[in-house]
Order: sequence, then structure tokens, then C-alpha cells
Amino acid sequence: MSHPALGIRANLAQFSLLVAVNALVGGVLGQERTVLPLLAEQTFHLTGYTFLLTYVLVFGLTKAVTNYFAGTFSDRFGRKPVLLAGWLIAIPVPLMLIWAPSWGWVVAANVLLGVNQGLTWSTTVIMKIDLAGPARRGLAMGLNEAAGYLAVALTALATGYLAARYGLRPAPFLLGLSYVALALGLTALAVRETRDHARAEAAQHVARHGELTNREVFAHTSVREPALSAASQAGMVNNLNDGLAWGLFPILFATAGLSISRIGILAAVYPAVWGLGQLVTGPLSDRWGRKHLITTGMLVQAAALALVAIADTFSAWVWAAVLLGAGTAMVYPTLLATIGDVAHPAWRARAVGVYRLWRDGGFAVGALLAGVVADLWGLRSAVWVVAAITALSGVLVAARMYETHPRSRRPNPASLEEEDVS
Repeated sequence: MSHPALGIRANLAQFSLLVAVNALVGGVLGQERTVLPLLAEQTFHLTGYTFLLTYVLVFGLTKAVTNYFAGTFSDRFGRKPVLLAGWLIAIPVPLMLIWAPSWGWVVAANVLLGVNQGLTWSTTVIMKIDLAGPARRGLAMGLNEAAGYLAVALTALATGYLAARYGLRPAPFLLGLSYVALALGLTALAVRETRDHARAEAAQHVARHGELTNREVFAHTSVREPALSAASQAGMVNNLNDGLAWGLFPILFATAGLSISRIGILAAVYPAVWGLGQLVTGPLSDRWGRKHLITTGMLVQAAALALVAIADTFSAWVWAAVLLGAGTAMVYPTLLATIGDVAHPAWRARAVGVYRLWRDGGFAVGALLAGVVADLWGLRSAVWVVAAITALSGVLVAARMYETHPRSRRPNPASLEEEDVS
């Protein structure tokens, strides 16, 4: 029996389809980026940043937990059923945001959104790693994350203009509803299962540690294995500062007197640079290696956040958004590629799930931390605190992580990367 071929070119049609599906995943997330913080203040008249950020908190918690189960379920039941379930769960989200009579409805919608994002984004990542094989994981993750975050950016921009012209509801969320309908159709009718590709790659490896239990995978990815654990903490801090940008930046910009359309531009610039940049940084990590891109990216993000805290003009915040997007682009696909490098194909989906649990837990930590600090000492103090944490994370990556790319690394006795015997 012949094994399925590995590689992006060999699986171009399915790979391209999954890129498109992940763009729709990002679009569903992007419907909230500009509008929801303004809805909280202007429609529901929320006071207190900690309370306002409850929607980011519950989103982060539910997405983090769902990421873990997405990896486990993908190994047990296959990738496509998990992806399809994620899109079914998304159907009520834009409708709840349109009709919400109270803030509790918005929070409940973000619980469902977290489940949707955890199931769909995790699964598209796993499926692309399955198809791409070991040589071009950086490129595969760059294309995946670029599609998702470009869609976040374009949708944030579009919803900003829709809100400015037609009001905060319902027009911006009708766009999200159309994304869900299209993605559900594509997944049901055109996406194919990729678990056999992971099995084909696993057949070319000898597992020095054998098959790992779920508990062992969690421990290795979270604490024991240097590269996996360093990637997990960096992912958490990255999304900690993204949670800050999502929840508090629009309010900071509004207090400076910026219009909704200008806030929409700023909300779009950061994920747009992030998305486009990954088309460069993903393949670059295949050539230069993973570690130094991650370290540099975290430090660049810290500098960008410091600029946000200092600045008080639209043009300065544009430059800060560009810098924050560039730093995030260095980090985001490279961390996923690192997980793919180190984890054996037999338990790689579960390792991706654990990594994404920690990474998207950063949304919840960021919402809670930024909200408390902003309530105690003001918005700009919250930005400064997150900037310091981001810089510390970059230093930790430099100290703990080793190079994981197969062509770039030196042998590391602590690594769990399995030997290729093909």
C-alpha cells in the first residue's frame, strides 16, 4: 500500500483550500476587533476596564482549552470532523452579537467564538503540518497564519467603515455571518482528511521515546522539553500583548479623540503587517532557523508596545502598529514550526494542542492583567507592564531554546526530535 505524498507542491489543491478556510477563520475573529470595545462603551455603557475585558477573558480561556481538545480529538477521530464541528459552533456567534440585549450575551457569544477558533484554527494548523512534511514547515505556517491574520486585518478595517456608515450593529456582524456560511460549505464539501499523511511521515521515523500518553505530551510541551516549553511561554506572552491590543487599544485611541474610521485603520494595520510579514518570516525560518527570529520578534514587540505607551498621535501609533505587526510576524509561524520540528508525528497534533492551549491562554491572562493595571494606574501603565513582560519573554527564549530546524540545529541531547531513518 503506497503512502500519501508529503510536501506543499504534492498537495497543492488541498493545501490552498485550507489556506482559504483559515482566512475565513481569521475573518470571523476580525469582526470583533474594531467594533466590540466601542460597543461596550457606547451601547452598554460599561465602566471599569477589567469588566469591559470579560469578553477577551472568556474567549481566551475557552479557546485555550478547546485547542488542547482539538489536538486530542484530531488524533482520535480525524482532522475533518473536528474542523466541521468548529464551523457548526460558529453559526450563532454573529447573530448573538447583533441581537445582544445585554453584555452577558456578548460574553456568551465569545465563549462560542473561543470554541470555534480553537477547533478550526488548531485543525487547519495540524492539517497543513500533515501535508507539508518536515522540509517546509516554516513556509506552511507562514501561509496559514498570513491568511488568518490578513483576514483579521481586512475584516477589522471593513467593519470599522461599516460601523462608521451604518452603526455598530448589525452591519459589521453580517460580514462575519457570511464567512461562517462559506466556510461551512467548503469544509463539508471540499476538505479532505489528512491524518494518513501524518501516519506516512511517522512511518519514516524511529521514536526514541515511543508513543507518549496525553499526560506525557502535556508535560514535555509545557515544562520538560526546552524548545517546546520555551515556545509555549513565548506564545502565551505573544497573545497576552495581542489581548491588550484587541481589548484596550481602541479605547486608548478613542480617548485621544480619534474617529471610529481611524481606530479601524489602526486596528487593521497591526494584523495586516503581521499577516503579510509571515509570508516572509515563515520561509525565512526554514533558511535561517527558528530561535533567533523568535527572540528578535519578542524584543521588537516590546519596543512597539513602549512606543504605543509614549505616543499620542495617529501617525506615531501607525508606526507602532507596523512595528508590533513585524515583531509578531517573526514569532507566530516560527513558534508553530518549532513545535512541528520537535514533536514526533505520532503525538504532534496533541503537542500543537498543548502549545496552543498555553498560547491562547495569553488572551485571558492579558485581559485580566491589563484590565486590573488599567483600572489601578491607567491605560498607558497597562501597556508599559505588558511591554516589560514581552521583553522578558524574549530573553527567556534566548536562554532556554535551542535551534530546532533540521538543517540548522546542532544535536541536542534534550531534544525529542526523532531520527529520520528513511
